[in-house]
Amino acid sequence: MMIRPISPAKLVEELADRLAADQPGARLRVAVDGAASAGPGELAAALVDPLRVRGRAALHVPASGFLRPASLRYEFGRQNPDSFYEGWLDEPGLSREVLQSDRVLPSLWDPVADRATRAPYQELPADGIVLVSGQFLLGGTLSFDVAVHLTQSAAALARRTPDSDLWTVPAFARYDDEVAPATFADVVVRMDDPRHPALVEYA
Repeated sequence: MMIRPISPAKLVEELADRLAADQPGARLRVAVDGAASAGPGELAAALVDPLRVRGRAALHVPASGFLRPASLRYEFGRQNPDSFYEGWLDEPGLSREVLQSDRVLPSLWDPVADRATRAPYQELPADGIVLVSGQFLLGGTLSFDVAVHLTQSAAALARRTPDSDLWTVPAFARYDDEVAPATFADVVVRMDDPRHPALVEYA
């Protein structure tokens, strides 16, 4: 295993090159998985324009638009790390409306207003790329063609998580223990400091 430091801009360019060349002519479903403090949404959003320049239309879909209603998320309390890990994401809805659909629904549920977003479907060409960003995307029922995992040490995660969200930290420890996404993701990026990422490469 080799850890290769890389600038954020170079990381985007290398990922865009890799994704644009993957499965030409076919829809590509990409997970950008990681805690919010690792910046999966920022990385996915940054990939959209470079992919279009390379001839692959791309759409970024944050998984936060596919959370379950508050009555289900908070059934065992508002700060329950096990519920956060197991029950907040509407995996069937995300799979149905994004990963298995010819038309892509960019969001299904507004977790703040706690109601359907009524977002319109968006069309992607047959060779388009869907970039789904969020946490706990791997190892469950969701099916992706490419998995990008942003990993952080326990210390970095705790340091970069806002005090109001520190209750979520045990969920990420459980994810690492039970799923171990860094052991099977197609691309693993260390994001202890998102300003100074590093690619984890295997010979």
